[in-house]
Amino acid sequence: MSSPPKLGGVARRAGVVPKQNSSEEEPPRLAPLGTPPNLGGVLLIRIARTTPFMIRIDVHKKGEPNMANQTRREILKGGLALAGLSVFGVPEWALPALAEGETLVPFTDIPANANFTPAPDRRNLDIRTIDGAFTPKDKFFTTQHYGHPEIDPATFRLKVSGLVERPLSLSLDDLKKMHTTELIAGFECSGNRRPLQGLSSNGKWTGIPLKNVLDSAGVKSNAREFVFYGADHGKEEVEFRTQKYDFDYQFGRSLPREKALSSDPFLAWALSGEALTRFQGSPLRLIVPGWYGVSNVKWLSQIHAQEEQYLGKYQARWYRTVRGEMIDGEMRWNETAVTHMQLKSFIARVTRDGSRYKVLGVVLNDGTPIKSIEVSIDEGPWQAATLDPATHSKYSWKLFTYMWTGATPGEHTLVSRVTDVSGKVQPTEKDLENKKSFLEDNSQHPRKVMIS
Repeated sequence: MSSPPKLGGVARRAGVVPKQNSSEEEPPRLAPLGTPPNLGGVLLIRIARTTPFMIRIDVHKKGEPNMANQTRREILKGGLALAGLSVFGVPEWALPALAEGETLVPFTDIPANANFTPAPDRRNLDIRTIDGAFTPKDKFFTTQHYGHPEIDPATFRLKVSGLVERPLSLSLDDLKKMHTTELIAGFECSGNRRPLQGLSSNGKWTGIPLKNVLDSAGVKSNAREFVFYGADHGKEEVEFRTQKYDFDYQFGRSLPREKALSSDPFLAWALSGEALTRFQGSPLRLIVPGWYGVSNVKWLSQIHAQEEQYLGKYQARWYRTVRGEMIDGEMRWNETAVTHMQLKSFIARVTRDGSRYKVLGVVLNDGTPIKSIEVSIDEGPWQAATLDPATHSKYSWKLFTYMWTGATPGEHTLVSRVTDVSGKVQPTEKDLENKKSFLEDNSQHPRKVMIS
């Protein structure tokens, strides 16, 4: 039997061992966290003086050394490691380095059994653990449609084809000779949303501007669209009216000429000074700063310049936002492409130091300068928050803090909103009531905390 045809008619694999087709992008699944093994004895430990919580740890098993001679710190550390979690459902190793006397205040809007790594190839950042401007590579969020292919960096070649004067086949070493530089860019998946907001991260990328490669190839004047194919692929059924076709479908996204030849798009081979992991698209990925993550094609294998518009599944059909708009008194429905990030902020963590509470949050947008970031407590007046100068780069995510004083015991609702210099204000959930698809949810996200 002959193999399924390949869309686009372009040979696009470069030393790839394909993985099986995985499920489509979906919101994080909730699953019970692992329970500690039964070791016989029981130890109850209060985690912190400021919390009422206790954790049960089994500490002894017949035939094995009695752990009673260990220090309290060793028992606590080992017990939590067995349980894989802290009192807040966060692995102990993942907790941020808090200042002396500072403690986490629990959110009440996150399920206790929230699983931030529902599958080996799907990882959500637990935003409560943000500890600095950049997301560590082993916490950086990852999601995809066709699994994680394995590519040998030594045999890897990036092909540049189509409407160019000089078709190219470039090794990593060839690319590294084209003026290596760095780019700070944070982004989120277009499906990132409440309650976890974990499909977002921020990184310092090493690579070269895409324009360097396209200039080397010599783009022809009639090239209007640039298609970026990843090495990941899978079986798809494509329907055209009454007919259906089965294809071995390569993941692809495209950029229009003006965007592709601008100085922004970036080809990255390293994150935080280290080679990309397989989860982050090793050996090469595209970064389109200010755009949603779907545009940042991982395992990049080919760039194809063409005149006609690219209408692949993940360009033209799967990533669309449906909105209704009142025009002349009538509702008109419109579908728009998922491209640049919408202006958004959310609260990531609340900590306590005595009677003072520090609210930490995140801003994501398309790179437009920020005018203000504000926080409201229990539907009270908006209060100015402070942007972290360590995240001032144009395409970085922006961290902010707000010092909350006078908090009273009980449950409270906190929400943030951001405004950019163009006057655009982060919308409320009601403002977006005519947006029917779940992608591009940039609505204000109220968070609930319990003060003891």
